[in-house]
Amino acid sequence: MSGMIGRLYRGETTFNFVGRRWWGFGVSIAFVVITVISLYAQGLNLGIDFKGGVAWEVPATTITVDDVRSILEANDIPTSDAKIQVLNGADGKRIRAQVGDISTETRTVVQAALSVKAGVGLEEVSVAAVSSSWGRSITEKAVRALLIFFVIVSMYIAWRFEWKMAVAAILAMVHDVLISVGVYATFGFSVTPATVIAFLTILGFSLYDTIVVFDKVHENTNRFSASKVAYGDIINISMNQVLMRSINTSLAAVLPVLSLLVLGSWVMGAVALQEFALALLVGLLLGAYSSIYIATPLLAVFKTRELKYRSLEGTLHLGEEMARLGRTSKKVVTRTASISVSADDASASIQADIERETEYASAALSHPPRPRKNRRR
Repeated sequence: MSGMIGRLYRGETTFNFVGRRWWGFGVSIAFVVITVISLYAQGLNLGIDFKGGVAWEVPATTITVDDVRSILEANDIPTSDAKIQVLNGADGKRIRAQVGDISTETRTVVQAALSVKAGVGLEEVSVAAVSSSWGRSITEKAVRALLIFFVIVSMYIAWRFEWKMAVAAILAMVHDVLISVGVYATFGFSVTPATVIAFLTILGFSLYDTIVVFDKVHENTNRFSASKVAYGDIINISMNQVLMRSINTSLAAVLPVLSLLVLGSWVMGAVALQEFALALLVGLLLGAYSSIYIATPLLAVFKTRELKYRSLEGTLHLGEEMARLGRTSKKVVTRTASISVSADDASASIQADIERETEYASAALSHPPRPRKNRRR
């Protein structure tokens, strides 16, 4: 496979992620600003499980959404905040109406009116009442679980790699959650317990993608430990080597979620799947974005301040120089040929590979010699 796709699969691209890191930071800052404005201006569209209320479900035989809205208005229930949906299930279509908290008497009256209008028995119109205290309990538990998750993850990354990687990974996950909430606030999507579960699920994916990149960065850092290579070069080489893996991982995760969203919720009418799949889709896309444009560039900012790399800041190798430097980071491996070769031929081939890689390293890291000062005698 040749061309850009082939080089992408082999990890031989030379994209300058570190040099363009402020583009990613700028996009994220813009999203965060939009999130803050949306939360302040209109807030989140909390579902019945969080703010409390009543929900009716009635078979959609002879009743329509307009009929349900008229019944609610006839009982002095405001429909501006009411959520009326048509659900498709194994038993046929049903209409669900969700409103705020109302009296028990009104619930019974509306249930009776819906059964008469739909031409079904009273027992076929289900009524569910949820207290707002239950929603607050769910929120508190979700926040507690999120904080515990952050602590455990940061401790593991700091132990496995280093604390600066842990800080970058945690900031990337906070970025994902914050912007995901902003998407829901901006577009007015309903926040349900399924949404909260999906938010917690996407953190695992975001962390996985970030760990994959960090592992390659850690590996290349050790390989270049004896050379004077800028940390920005290590980041660029590592990112290009795992870029296709990150893309494939994201596609493998996004495609099933898209089918769940399109087929499960839009075609089959499973609204519960829509609430879960939508949060997953938003989170997966943000997780793939943050691992490339947030977590790793933040790590570059932290590490280039170290004494070892401070003097090399701004000396990035680009284009062919990055490609040569990337080739030196790969281990020289022996490949079994389709025909047998002698031990001497194999040794000569390995020696030639080592010499060629050494030439690449020398070409990428060569600097003009400094003139020697004459010593006084």
